[in-house]
Amino acid sequence: MSSYDRGDLIRITATFTVGGVATDPTAVYLYLRAPDGTLTTLQYGVDAALTKTATGAYRYDYSATARGDVYYRWAGTGAAQAAEQGTFFVQDDVGP
Repeated sequence: MSSYDRGDLIRITATFTVGGVATDPTAVYLYLRAPDGTLTTLQYGVDAALTKTATGAYRYDYSATARGDVYYRWAGTGAAQAAEQGTFFVQDDVGP
């Protein structure tokens, strides 16, 4: 599991493929569970923070503001149905 410092901007990415070829899903969702348990759902084309960088490639920049585990899950539907999930840890800073 990756570890980041509180205050970091963490880029979360996903690439969707069909038969090894980058393909845009019909819809792209990103689900985030913050350390406090809050669940956020983002959809490409609805939420400007979810960005398409190339065919089949998407990103989201997460601002690490709280200590703990952050869980995420990308989901594509339709033309490129797939899902991918991961976790990273945000650690406290040691400064004042």
